[in-house]
Amino acid sequence: MEVFECKACGTALTGPLTRVAFPVYAGFVYGNGHPMPVLMESGTYAVAEDAAGQARSILMAPGDAHGTALIQRRELGACCGIDGRYGPNLTCAGCGRKVATRIDDCSLWQATWLERAAVRPVPTGPARPLADWASFTQPRCATAPLEADGEWNIRWEAEACVTLAHLVHAAQGSPVTLPGGPLANALRVLLGQLALPAAGPARRAVLAGPGLPPPDHLPDIAVVPYHPQTGEPWPTPPGVAAVPLAADFWTYFAFHRERPLRPVTGGLPPGVERDDPLPPHPRRPPFLVREVYSHVLEGLNAAR
Repeated sequence: MEVFECKACGTALTGPLTRVAFPVYAGFVYGNGHPMPVLMESGTYAVAEDAAGQARSILMAPGDAHGTALIQRRELGACCGIDGRYGPNLTCAGCGRKVATRIDDCSLWQATWLERAAVRPVPTGPARPLADWASFTQPRCATAPLEADGEWNIRWEAEACVTLAHLVHAAQGSPVTLPGGPLANALRVLLGQLALPAAGPARRAVLAGPGLPPPDHLPDIAVVPYHPQTGEPWPTPPGVAAVPLAADFWTYFAFHRERPLRPVTGGLPPGVERDDPLPPHPRRPPFLVREVYSHVLEGLNAAR
């Protein structure tokens, strides 16, 4: 674990933080005028590996900032909050140096970005052990992609666009066959929004990973969880392309089963079904965040 402190005076600027995988969609805008949640889990931070030399590359939750003061100034052009367009807006309480940028405007993830040149990490206590796969693929760790009111979870839509880019890259221009279920339905809708030309034999994709039985026949593509701390996907057999999905959403799709509204035999007493809430259903198709999809796909193509 690390505490970030001011390079100029040594004032602690954060509580103890554990490094986790960087969310590649952190700096992208979601739609127009949407109230956005806090992106990072409290007690964690992430570093943008592809942002070498850029000031904003260390990301954390706003509530983890300690020993800082917000600069009081007019934020012209911002809508519902601060968008960071005028640079750092948090100073060190010890020496007054600008050390971070707090962002909380609509359509932008709520986050605090530490200035790389103004802070330094200081080890504090032992590093958190690397979690095994079983510890975060339990049903209690699952996150539903759909809210109770029928709206899609915003982080799910961003993660789905990352997964979609990996799926398109793995298909290499061929059509993809997806198994039935909620994940396949959501990905099909997103693929339909892309309207990609496809040629050649179809490539078979399945949901695979810890706790699931191996498929009867080796697929071409496996949608697997990626490790929240390292970002590494669940290992697949040789010849099977891994398409990563955030572990909490993967766990939901892998193990969630809708509760049936009727018993297997017989029927419900009069009036009981009326009081049994229906499972949530989407009010709209999932939103394709094209900038996120394109950014990830361009990176994969460049790597290839």
